[in-house]
Amino acid sequence: MSDVSSITDFLNPLNLHELSHDEGYQVGQIGSNVLVYDNEMPDLEQADVILVGCGEERGNGIERSSAAPDTIRHQFYSLYYWHKDVRLADIGNVKTGASLSDTYAALRTVVAELLDIGKIVVILGGSHDLTLAQYDAYKSLNRIIEAAGIDALIDLHIENPLRSRNFLMEMLTGEPNYIRHYNHIAFQSYFVNPLMLETMDKLRFDCYRVGMVKERIEEMEPVLRNSNLLSFDLAALQHSGGPSNYLTPNGLNGEEACTLARFAGMSPNLSSMGIYGYSVENDVQQLTAKQVAQMVWYFIDGKSNGNREALLSEKDSFIEFHTVFGEVDTVFLQSKKTGRWWMQLPDKSYIACSYQDYIQASSNEIPERWLRAQERS
Repeated sequence: MSDVSSITDFLNPLNLHELSHDEGYQVGQIGSNVLVYDNEMPDLEQADVILVGCGEERGNGIERSSAAPDTIRHQFYSLYYWHKDVRLADIGNVKTGASLSDTYAALRTVVAELLDIGKIVVILGGSHDLTLAQYDAYKSLNRIIEAAGIDALIDLHIENPLRSRNFLMEMLTGEPNYIRHYNHIAFQSYFVNPLMLETMDKLRFDCYRVGMVKERIEEMEPVLRNSNLLSFDLAALQHSGGPSNYLTPNGLNGEEACTLARFAGMSPNLSSMGIYGYSVENDVQQLTAKQVAQMVWYFIDGKSNGNREALLSEKDSFIEFHTVFGEVDTVFLQSKKTGRWWMQLPDKSYIACSYQDYIQASSNEIPERWLRAQERS
């Protein structure tokens, strides 16, 4: 058994009877299959994906801890467990600290411990600024990462006193910095100052408008495949897809959010996903909690699918395509198992790409994904 006894000081265990509203769970439901920290910490060696809740909302100006993680759990545990090759554990909720920074420190410690023993962590939040603690877990392990955020807003507003609206500045520009690259997915232009996008571009970070994401959602799969950390703010959802989001009537619908979560689960690199911004009080018949529960289900579905992917070194599992664009001779690989694509860079390393990148290269056009990767090298 992994020695994670040190993190129990930062956690409140769960009560399964309360979560099921004393109804219990049927055979086949997730609630009857997940390893739960109730009386004692389960053997986390047996788990692949580990859930942890953190209801901290002071970063959003709300002086109380949210019931969001347990409300989501109630819906998630009632779903059926299809993916026996992905073992689940739930270690309860991070205790609310005396200050916001205390909660950050507790969440960082818990996530870092789980990452250090090779686990994939799903954080059920609280406010979006908890992403800082999620990132700091990698920082404490001296891991340089690629990060992705899914949000209608870009939280770089240094003049805004709310931590949930300014935290990205510290995360992306603080020193020492462990962000190799950052992708922002599904921003809504009318909420974003054009100067902010110019700043992101100067930093060589990539931003994708919600319209582009909805039209070509398959282009987000390589973005998420290359990422280590994903932070999903439910503000990215249209109101009808997540009624607790009253920011905007527009945005991602429920199916698109689940598709992005599945892409994240398929990634061999992604080791933590945080879902933030769920407001229990503003929800309608727990529809948003059901939405988040289904996103986590699809994340696990993606993990199960990704488990079947071959290693790039297994040449027989890939179709190899040689092509030339702009006097650059390169190689594309397509997996025979999943159909996914990879593109070779001049240093002979491979990055995740899409079929569209291959089509561009075959037409003697330089794929923008290739160009951006070169700019960052």
